[in-house]
Amino acid sequence: MQAPGRRAGATRDGDHKSRTVRGGKGRRGIGSQGLSRETIAAAAVALIDRDGLDALSFRRLGDALGCEAMSLYHYFPSKAHLLDAIVDSVFGSLVVPPRSKDWIGRLRTAARNYRDMALRHPKLFFLIAVHRMNTPTGVRKVEELVALFRDGGFDDATAARLFRQVGYYLNGAILDETAGYAKGPSAAEPVSDAEIARDCPNLVAVAPYFKSEHFERTFADGLELLLEGIVRLRKAR
Repeated sequence: MQAPGRRAGATRDGDHKSRTVRGGKGRRGIGSQGLSRETIAAAAVALIDRDGLDALSFRRLGDALGCEAMSLYHYFPSKAHLLDAIVDSVFGSLVVPPRSKDWIGRLRTAARNYRDMALRHPKLFFLIAVHRMNTPTGVRKVEELVALFRDGGFDDATAARLFRQVGYYLNGAILDETAGYAKGPSAAEPVSDAEIARDCPNLVAVAPYFKSEHFERTFADGLELLLEGIVRLRKAR
């Protein structure tokens, strides 16, 4: 859950309009005649899912679609415009439950749906977590999410804080699951298992529960703690 903020990836793609792209003949794909904003965005999502966000370029996307990279600029004048469409296609698919008497159940389902959406596109999630949601699709989806807290009877200031607090938990948890600290860069020489066993008994004891097979339980427990706090706040008000 991310409110409108700073645009991510606002630099122009390295494949400038003036660049000539070779190899158009014999490519397999839909070709320029079958292009649309939707098909291009879907192909871009598939490329990122497979090879990562850094692999995205108009040249590689053209190769995947079986068309010249220059053809894509007719639909997206820059990489920043393409990233907007990519985020729209994924974030826009998030299902927010309709109004019902089970207000906290709706919030729980929306949170789990958000995580499920992210885990379907783990290599793309960092972009979604920090991207500015200022397109019509993004703004409408943020409106649906904010409405969850307004429907809970909270005032404007409290609804805003709760929206961000739940977002902090979800984005932090999902970023850890999809690109967690163990995958992060480091120039330090790793501490040996023997040193850890000798000097860090607490870390040794809990380390097995940091593994991916415990992610679901950890996420679920954390979400319930958060929701219980929101319920108590609602009752107190």
